[in-house]
Amino acid sequence: MAQSLREKRRRELERQRRQRRLLVGVAVVVVVLVAGFFIYRATQQQISGLQTFDGLSRDHAVNVSIPETGLPPAGGTHNPRWLNCGVYEQPVETMQAVHSLEHGAVWLTYHPDLSQDAIATVEAYAEGDSFVLVSPYPGLESDVVATAWGAQLQIDELPDERIEQFIARFRGQGPEPGAQCSGGVGAPRGS
Repeated sequence: MAQSLREKRRRELERQRRQRRLLVGVAVVVVVLVAGFFIYRATQQQISGLQTFDGLSRDHAVNVSIPETGLPPAGGTHNPRWLNCGVYEQPVETMQAVHSLEHGAVWLTYHPDLSQDAIATVEAYAEGDSFVLVSPYPGLESDVVATAWGAQLQIDELPDERIEQFIARFRGQGPEPGAQCSGGVGAPRGS
């Protein structure tokens, strides 16, 4: 009889342990889902002034004409070779940079007449980030333009917190996720 009571007590304790593990597991799942929801919402918040573009060609062509808009293209037919991400002190081959956008890069272009302090501010966004490309862009309509595949943001004054929001939202979001922004062409500063 004493053994039967011990066995009954052991089963009851085991049942209680299983219940606690289940409750803890459910609580962890709920916390992860709630945190994920808030992280998703934070990265998907509307960025003031954001322009988006749909239906962009992903074709590759060696001789591609650049639209004369005063803005870098946010996608479309581009060079088959991508540009290595990093900081460039001279203008880069636009259609190679567009290929980098397809790989998920964010391209920060700045007006060549920008002050050295402002240029340093823009270049700092590429520090330690292998998917940010920075270069001057002649004829730029704004001081700085942040461009990703299918998205663009014009910046008229620095500093501007929208640049960080743009990078957080669009970095790695090109139509070829997981593709590299290295191993292509070009030699960014420090490479």
